[in-house]
Amino acid sequence: MDGMQGADLLGRRVLVVEDEFFLAEDLVGALHGLGAEVVGPVPAAGEALTLISLDQRIDLAVIDLNLLGDTAFGVGDALLARSVPFVIATGYGREFLPARFRHLPYCEKPFSPNAVVRALCGLARPA
Repeated sequence: MDGMQGADLLGRRVLVVEDEFFLAEDLVGALHGLGAEVVGPVPAAGEALTLISLDQRIDLAVIDLNLLGDTAFGVGDALLARSVPFVIATGYGREFLPARFRHLPYCEKPFSPNAVVRALCGLARPA
């Protein structure tokens, strides 16, 4: 990851919604390494929706669309409603995505945390 891209995440609050513990931990480590503040990680849609509804600042997000056998479409909808840019990181193919999510950055599992971080950097607005 080049230093300029990494600077895009410095001080950003990034919500991580992922139910696979090791993937979540790898993402958290990569984000912390670039100075991001991680919200979560949370493994369930309900927990993510609670964090989003608390009105705390969330600048960016990464969401897995299949959480513990449930879809996280509602999480994506809540983020879209708040104009929070997010990356979809899932084991499903792009054809699984509802039309409203097909324009979003997408990383199919298995992915490297750096690929997700690069996608997030591409979404980060100048601070």
